[in-house]
Amino acid sequence: MKQVTIKDIAELAGVAKSTVSRYLNGGSVGKATREKLDRVIRDTNYEPNQFAQSLKSKQTKMIGVIVPRLDSYAASRTMMGIDEQLTERGYQMLVVNTAQQTEREIEQLYNLAKQKVAGIIWLGTTVTERHLEAIETIQIPVLLIGQQHDNVHSLVYPDHEAAYALGTRFTEWGHRNVVYVGVYESDIAVGQARRDGFLKAFQESESNVNIIQTTFKIEDAIPIGEQLADEVGTISLIVCATDNIALGVLKGLANQGVSVPRDVSVSGFGGYDFTEVLHPSITTVHLPYRRTGAKAADMMLQLLHGEHVPMKTFTIFELKVRESVDKLN
Repeated sequence: MKQVTIKDIAELAGVAKSTVSRYLNGGSVGKATREKLDRVIRDTNYEPNQFAQSLKSKQTKMIGVIVPRLDSYAASRTMMGIDEQLTERGYQMLVVNTAQQTEREIEQLYNLAKQKVAGIIWLGTTVTERHLEAIETIQIPVLLIGQQHDNVHSLVYPDHEAAYALGTRFTEWGHRNVVYVGVYESDIAVGQARRDGFLKAFQESESNVNIIQTTFKIEDAIPIGEQLADEVGTISLIVCATDNIALGVLKGLANQGVSVPRDVSVSGFGGYDFTEVLHPSITTVHLPYRRTGAKAADMMLQLLHGEHVPMKTFTIFELKVRESVDKLN
């Protein structure tokens, strides 16, 4: 017989999973909701798992924040937004780093729950069945930033739409021979959504596109820039999945005496502050990391207070047209 889960209880009672979690952990719920949950739990013979039982003591006013890298510009700006908003509301954040390791992400979901955090904001790179199992087990609100899954509240960057908008701008400027330097598909947002948005724009203009895969590290993109220096004259534009990759490519091209944008154009994605003060300044997509962090904190507190939060919420983006991409027409 299938074991009844907190998700089943929520569906049968017609309430959010966070409401069931709050009820099971001794939190405040309305009288009508409490009576409804009492009835459903009695009728289904639901028994909270042992891990959840250990969390029934009063939660702290602490929000766990799981980040893939401490040296990431996007992560640091996002954490600044989270911290500012939580502090204003009387909460604190507890930051844990996973060094982009899936096993550590899953471990930290459990560890943060054991430390009685009220909720977890997770800057994710991929969502596996084991992540979902952990989230189901700990029975506290989890909010995912940057990726999305139907079973997890998610605050998502419009990666596909932004990449398509920027790619369309490039084709309008006459770029038809393009190299796209991206990351691996295990990262759904950056490795798939951004790539697919750019490819859609280039395919609509019947452009020639070559795809190269790398990591998020600047140093790994430098040899790619050096390699692409040999193709100057046959390609007009190098599109990079992140600003860090663009920085590495620019360095590699410079090492080979290639001038940007005179010899070849280069674009980034992310809108890091320093991309504006470089020479040439980088054409990119600006994503509002700090504002997104503040929004995530607001959404988490809404979940903790039993308010309705959509399963998927999109942020905004802005195209930053600067010096590193030339208009061929």
